[in-house]
Amino acid sequence: MLPKVVWQMPEFGTFNLHASLLPDYRGAAPINWAVINGEKKTGVTTFFIDEKIDTGEIILKKKVKIGKKDTAGILHDKLMTVGSELVIDTLNLIEVGAAKTKAQPKNKKLKEAPKLSKENCRLDWNDSRRNIYNKVRGLNPYPGAWTILRNGDDELIMKVYGCRKVKGKHDFEMGKIIIEDDKLKIAVKKGYIYIDELQLPGKRKMDVKSLLNGYRFSKEAKVL
Repeated sequence: MLPKVVWQMPEFGTFNLHASLLPDYRGAAPINWAVINGEKKTGVTTFFIDEKIDTGEIILKKKVKIGKKDTAGILHDKLMTVGSELVIDTLNLIEVGAAKTKAQPKNKKLKEAPKLSKENCRLDWNDSRRNIYNKVRGLNPYPGAWTILRNGDDELIMKVYGCRKVKGKHDFEMGKIIIEDDKLKIAVKKGYIYIDELQLPGKRKMDVKSLLNGYRFSKEAKVL
């Protein structure tokens, strides 16, 4: 946070660009959480800085659509382009004294964007197909969704960067790994998550077909 003495120095105030439609998704990771939560739209907001984080009076907003396959990285680049234009528009309004601000609501229940941690980046294979898929998208390319792979006597941290969700019936336990036709799928509620891109410790990020060329999964392999 900038000290008050700093952001009060400019004659016309200090403004910030935030990658959400404030007041929702205040915090450290608004792009990630919008995708993780399955939002269909988000946006960018310019606002004057005050004593708290992301709470100042709003100057301008612009909405951005989130595609069904957008990752956090793709959305970041969309917002970066729109945000740069919004910054220029904001500067032009301030320059001519035409910036009309709107106070953010204080008592509204808001969607949050807390800092990403090891704990909240872990995949839960008992969750829904949709939520697992969105979490992988929302943590790609950084920091990456992760899980524990149990393969025989080994337990490894496996990062997942790309996947697809497929509906289907099965009797497997949640997290069971099935290998078929150079594909890796994981049993979840009411279907499967097909892994497209992943990374194991000491290896580079790779597609599943490349991994299966040199790595073997036991029949009992699963993710935890």
